[in-house]
Amino acid sequence: METYTLNDIKKEVYGEIGTPRRNKIETELSNLRIGLQIRNAREARKMTQRELARKIGKERSFISKIEREGSNITLSTLYDIVTKGLGGKLDIQVQL
Repeated sequence: METYTLNDIKKEVYGEIGTPRRNKIETELSNLRIGLQIRNAREARKMTQRELARKIGKERSFISKIEREGSNITLSTLYDIVTKGLGGKLDIQVQL
């Protein structure tokens, strides 16, 4: 039985790194990770979506969409969610 890594599977299904299809899926996965991290941090603080939204001046549905899809948010909005809304610190890394 042959085993495959996640990268092997992504390469087979979505193509090589740098191709449009692969770039799209990698971006979507990154967005989902951000949404999941926001949800986990909010839940750890026992905060509702409505409470978080109120703290940053947004609608609850906006927070829901970000948590579900990691929707395309600006860095400014991400900063507000993390610092103002969740009381955390935003640490962004660039990997090459």
